[in-house]
Amino acid sequence: MEHGKTESKLFTKDFTLVVIGQIISLFGNAVVRFALPLYLLNQTGSSALYGTVMACAFIPMILLSPVGGMIADRVNKRNIMVALDFITAGLILGFLLLQGRVNLVFLLALTLMLLFGIAGAYQPAVQASIPALVGQEHYMQANAVINIVSSFASLLGPVFGGILYSIYGLLPILEVGMVCFVLSAVMEIFIRIPYEKQETAGSIWQIMKQDLQESFRFIRREKPMIGKGLIVICCVNLFFSALINVGLPYLVTEVLPFTDALANRLYGYAEGALAAGGIVGGIGAGILAQKLQVKRAGNLLLIAALCLFPVGFALLLTRSELAVYLILTACCFVIMVMATVFSVQIMAFVQTETPKHLVGKVISLCMMLSMCAQPLGNAMYGFLFELCAGREAVVVLAAGVVSLVVAVRARKIFSVL
Repeated sequence: MEHGKTESKLFTKDFTLVVIGQIISLFGNAVVRFALPLYLLNQTGSSALYGTVMACAFIPMILLSPVGGMIADRVNKRNIMVALDFITAGLILGFLLLQGRVNLVFLLALTLMLLFGIAGAYQPAVQASIPALVGQEHYMQANAVINIVSSFASLLGPVFGGILYSIYGLLPILEVGMVCFVLSAVMEIFIRIPYEKQETAGSIWQIMKQDLQESFRFIRREKPMIGKGLIVICCVNLFFSALINVGLPYLVTEVLPFTDALANRLYGYAEGALAAGGIVGGIGAGILAQKLQVKRAGNLLLIAALCLFPVGFALLLTRSELAVYLILTACCFVIMVMATVFSVQIMAFVQTETPKHLVGKVISLCMMLSMCAQPLGNAMYGFLFELCAGREAVVVLAAGVVSLVVAVRARKIFSVL
């Protein structure tokens, strides 16, 4: 058993190591998760197949998130991070060995499902480690730092991946990702996270059932506002986030009349703009941590929803593909700024309101429930874009209207906090 006290400063040695490990691991993750779906889209040209595969990829993440939360509260969180980074490196190696010998769509779908599943088990360990490493007064800043790191990796990953992919193809990207995961795992071995072993009784299925029941009871009876917030996030993921996930690559690489090489590179830049928005949002959340109030979080969603309308009207009225691309990229940047600040606020609220012995389970349950809508949204928009080929603006504008309704409702829910 390891014992330790939460230190009063933000950047302790161990929290710093967690941050550095996240930079390396998430960069590798961003590069690989950028390249594999794009490779599928380039090879097939089908938004429906792309959306379906991405929907399937989210299912293991949803299923493994509660498992990750249960393990995070019962096992040393450092060991979870180390093991999963090594496993991810092995998974990429397996893809490289099987490529050309197995059906491409099946291999890509399976690899993405495993990558997303590992991410679902990995993130609860990272988020649950924050209360063990920093004081409560630093929760907002610590979450902002983790979001900045994630966004920074997501900025460099697609930009680097887009350039590398357009010149050399898929192989070098996978090799870079594999090296990143190995380096991250080796470095994380030296992290020390305070850990107290919890008593367990019964089979793993009984333990999972008890943990889920305890987490549901806490959200429903003790902190019902967390449950209401989850409903809002589910709607955002279904109608809003899924549109960005499926629509951005499809519009840039398949709808706008760029050459293949240029389209792939521009898509990398667009993903970089999303990540840059995450960095700006994370920095803003960290600097304004003492001034941000959860009861005003709905305003952030309102601004993000309004940003969909310029994209829809640009697709409908603008003939210049470059102008449409610039409007799309600029709006995605603003959307990501708002979404990141919103995420930091909600995560800090959950961590503050949840006892430490429950934080891993509650966070993983929140992640699982909020992600349930993502695969449905991915599949829905994949088929909608294919059904409305030539009329993509209609899909974007309709999503904007629905997202606006969700944002207005969210303002009412959060305003009572």
